[in-house]
Amino acid sequence: MSLFTKIETPSVTYDQPTGLFIDGKWVKGVEGKTFETINPTNEKPIVAVHEAGPEDVDAAVKAARKAFNGVWAQTLPSVRGQLLTKLADLFDEYSDTLAAIESLDNGKALSMAKVDVQLSSGCLRYYGGWADKIHGKTIDTDPETFNYTRHEPVGVCGQIIPWNFPLLMWSWKIGPAIATGNTVVLKTAEQTPLSALYAATLIEKAGIPAGVVNIISGFGKTAGAAIASHMDIDKVAFTGSTVVGRTILQAAAKSNLKKVTLELGGKSPNIVFNDANIEDAISWVNFGIFFNHGQCCCAGSRIYVQSGIYDKFVEQFRQRTAKNVVGDPFKQDTFQGPQVSKLQFDRIMEYIQSGKEAGAKVETGGDRHGDEGFFIQPTIFSNVSPDMKIMQEEIFGPVCTISKFETEEEVIKSGNETTYGLAAAVHTQNLNTALRVANSLKAGTVWVNNYNMISYQVPFGGFKESGIGRELGKYALANYTQVKSVRVRLGGALFG
Repeated sequence: MSLFTKIETPSVTYDQPTGLFIDGKWVKGVEGKTFETINPTNEKPIVAVHEAGPEDVDAAVKAARKAFNGVWAQTLPSVRGQLLTKLADLFDEYSDTLAAIESLDNGKALSMAKVDVQLSSGCLRYYGGWADKIHGKTIDTDPETFNYTRHEPVGVCGQIIPWNFPLLMWSWKIGPAIATGNTVVLKTAEQTPLSALYAATLIEKAGIPAGVVNIISGFGKTAGAAIASHMDIDKVAFTGSTVVGRTILQAAAKSNLKKVTLELGGKSPNIVFNDANIEDAISWVNFGIFFNHGQCCCAGSRIYVQSGIYDKFVEQFRQRTAKNVVGDPFKQDTFQGPQVSKLQFDRIMEYIQSGKEAGAKVETGGDRHGDEGFFIQPTIFSNVSPDMKIMQEEIFGPVCTISKFETEEEVIKSGNETTYGLAAAVHTQNLNTALRVANSLKAGTVWVNNYNMISYQVPFGGFKESGIGRELGKYALANYTQVKSVRVRLGGALFG
């Protein structure tokens, strides 16, 4: 079986790698297993890729350890930065292909996929700039002692990325890890392996040494579990559901107590006050929930609108939602493509049915869109109560609830009544209200008069059950370094 397959998309034709990228080579899985990745637009197989099992994980870890102790340890920080910058340049050069793969495999609108590629290259370039700026401090304790700290790489990092933003998560994980001198074993999401595998060909082109970055495809219960419990992986980073995050944390603790960062689920409140610019707020609320088909961990799925504008807001929000074009991701005007898989489609439709049965009112949507592919109508529920399943659980689809509130204190309490704490938003023209509410919400990110605006310079992560640690910005570097204190005695013997 060839490890490359020619794929035709509506916008480009390219050679898709299907093997495992280990130690700078494309190889088959040890067990010889493959699995198909499905086009969510037409429900047909795209291509079969090799499946990694525990033995393949072990081979990738050995390659990463060899590179960490060898060539990568001897690579100057400035050179690490140059290699990341070269990789970012290659993302730009092959941006049309990368975006087309994202749309084909994930189903996201091509226009959105192109933005993802731009943000991915920007992230890699940003961390390339950090590579030679990792430094410690000197600490004065007494005249006869010289103290300094070193920020050293953690070692071999296992990274497990989700299916909703394959390339973005690839860059978020790999950028800070190799900028700080670590090596990587990254597992793609089994639903969307193709863009991450293609990006591995750019690792080769950039000249990053063999073994520094290893990319494998596989399932969470086998390859993912092997990464989380591997005794020679020093740190694991995971983005995905809170349920799986708990499993990874337990596996890390039971194995070698490896360091863990987790970016998990959310049920984010999006709050609109009476004095908000209603047209702008509706635009951002629409983007906050329906962007990326609602498949966004920070999606603003719980919308709270103050009573003075509630009725007007609901009507205009319904009208705005009707303008969202749902359809083929390769068509120019498409905003919302299909959900990523049949499993996700069924899960979301079950939540919609649950809301109907619980007595919530469907303001718009509530059904399948079309008769082929995993498309779901943008759905708004009103007449909801806090105990409803659609108010408590992360749906991860184009479904939101809208509730009326009277006072600031009331909405802060409602916004915080969740086990999650990833994101939130406040829409108001009163600066005091904006800051007071933003400071009171228990969330890792609070947007004011916008939503889903994520930049690689700004840290991102969750409170409560939405995760541990931060990604992006300077803050992410702390996840991939460990601090060593060195104390040098300058004077003579302390005693005698």
